[in-house]
Amino acid sequence: MADALTGAGATPALDDIDKALIRLLQTDGRMPYSKLGPAVGLSSAAARQRVQRLMESGVIEIVAVSQPLKLGFHIQAMVGIRADGDIRALAAALAEVEQLVYVVVSSGHYDLIVELVCTDARELLAIVNDRIRTLPGVTSTETYNYLYIEKVKYAWGTA
Repeated sequence: MADALTGAGATPALDDIDKALIRLLQTDGRMPYSKLGPAVGLSSAAARQRVQRLMESGVIEIVAVSQPLKLGFHIQAMVGIRADGDIRALAAALAEVEQLVYVVVSSGHYDLIVELVCTDARELLAIVNDRIRTLPGVTSTETYNYLYIEKVKYAWGTA
């Protein structure tokens, strides 16, 4: 059965050790198994097997999280999109736009919400006007520029 939010299969049951491994990796995704295992009461090999299982099941991904402003992307924005027709097809088309880092089918005021990063206001205009608004099914957009981000959190679900 597909997961309603991600389309992934059923999530495996997580025990306290799995959750502890996830918490540690959320703090330091490069922690060696030689430290990770003993921290949760496992051998290095057992910790490696558990982490591998968590990754293969899609429960976790270990990635580098970059800071857009430090990479030359000076504009971050969220765009609410109203649409008609098949919003799943529109979401798939939006997912092909490189600058969009987040594409969500939603309920409420907007049918889809996308987040993007770009270098400047001209690029933002080009993405919204030339890439998003021209897609079949888009009826309107509303753009929210981020002025300042107080908090971003990637650690959840392990308490």
